[in-house]
Amino acid sequence: MTRRDLALGLASLPLAALPFPAHAARRFDVRDHGARGDGIAVDSDAINAAIEAASRSGGGTVLLTRGRYLCFSIRLRSRVTLLLAEGAVIEAADPARHGGRYDLPEDGIDQLYQDFGHSHWRNSLIWGDDVREVAILGPGAIDGAGLTRDGPGARWKRQAGERPLSMRAMTQAQIDDLEPAAAAMAGKGNKAIAFKNGRDIRLSGFTIRKGGHFAILATGTQKLRIDGLTIDTDRDGIDLDCVRDVVVERCRVNSPNDDAIVIKSSHALGRAIAAEDILIRDCDVSGYDMGSLIDGTRTTRQQIAPDQDRVTGRIKLGTESNGGYRNIRIEDCRFTRCRGLALETVDGGVMEHIVARRLTMRDVTTAPLFLRLGDRRRGPEGTGIGAIHHVEISEVDARGIDHRFPATIAGLPGHPIRDVTLRDIHLDYAGGGTAQDAARRPGELADAYPEPSMFGVLPAWALWARHAQRLTIERFTAATRSPDQRPPLLFDDVRHLTVRNTPLWR
Repeated sequence: MTRRDLALGLASLPLAALPFPAHAARRFDVRDHGARGDGIAVDSDAINAAIEAASRSGGGTVLLTRGRYLCFSIRLRSRVTLLLAEGAVIEAADPARHGGRYDLPEDGIDQLYQDFGHSHWRNSLIWGDDVREVAILGPGAIDGAGLTRDGPGARWKRQAGERPLSMRAMTQAQIDDLEPAAAAMAGKGNKAIAFKNGRDIRLSGFTIRKGGHFAILATGTQKLRIDGLTIDTDRDGIDLDCVRDVVVERCRVNSPNDDAIVIKSSHALGRAIAAEDILIRDCDVSGYDMGSLIDGTRTTRQQIAPDQDRVTGRIKLGTESNGGYRNIRIEDCRFTRCRGLALETVDGGVMEHIVARRLTMRDVTTAPLFLRLGDRRRGPEGTGIGAIHHVEISEVDARGIDHRFPATIAGLPGHPIRDVTLRDIHLDYAGGGTAQDAARRPGELADAYPEPSMFGVLPAWALWARHAQRLTIERFTAATRSPDQRPPLLFDDVRHLTVRNTPLWR
């Protein structure tokens, strides 16, 4: 390390510790290319010039020293590491105030089966298209102050499954506020970081505040590693769409208005592609008030998310599920003041070989576990009903759960969810269900948007399973803090049921 490195506070990052040491030694300071870092001048042209210089040299490390860098779109190139030093902040500029615009959304993407946000990448604060050996490293931060969380929905008009049923009472004007027309998006930034395709990408150590529609969107990306991020955002945290060979670990994601860490398999790349070989490990997800994770207050004033359901903030597979999911592991994660684990396929994809284990949940705002096979079929002609099979969920301790929503396994008539094991599960509920709740027989709602609240109050308080085959339940315990008049367990059209060491079984 040189004296200059020491002055920049980078001594803790020797070359061998950087993800791509072969080109890390070539260093390019954005201030040498005209960046001011004063929070007033727009610095994206200077940062892009430094990235281009590094790219022309065969790769390198682009340094952002302490300062506040007001930016529109930053365009990543292969073999470039973006290094945010302590005290360095990239702030998303506001087109209405700062005399510029973000890169325009790409042409040629058919926004038929997924919404605007999933269909575009270049209209982001930082984006990379088909890049290789790229990294963004902390300990600095990204502030998405000038980004928008909004965008138009999919052009697919079979509205039965386009939006959650909890939004039925919203007026068209309220929906239009959340889903403006595509023309209104020109020049606006829709995401903090977006990757389309690409390989060998590392994101580590930095913080994102207010990340727009997606704090991170990775579509069709392979060999992606996300480690040690703190994300406190106003919509989705980390979205992994049609990806392969991904590890997300030691991240904290707070997202009261949408999902924290979500795996999808949309039609954004023009065909059905599975999301596969993914590990989510040792992460915290939550639904505190936006911004209060970063400042440490963890306040809880917000009660309702924009979908008119309780705050979100969970780990989820779905909803976009054309290509399905394969070989997914979720382990040693903590859910706090948010919805529970959701495993959903409703657009024809197959979900198989899913393992979730050692999960801790506190103040669960809907169901702690939700497995749903649906028949939305938001996809091209010939899209059928998918499948869920070989799912193992174990060592779950969930407490303070909304009494309305037991753990739920909900297949379809003739299309059961198969080969599910629930082992070493403990659920603690508020209680309060009535005899009228126990008498309810929820509709199938095959084509509805999947959410734990979609069926209303369910007729069991601990576990409700319908249309399942080869379901194994072992060492499953549950309790209520006040009396509940519903049965703890209720099985409807469940074949080959095995229950062991479960005192709730009658």
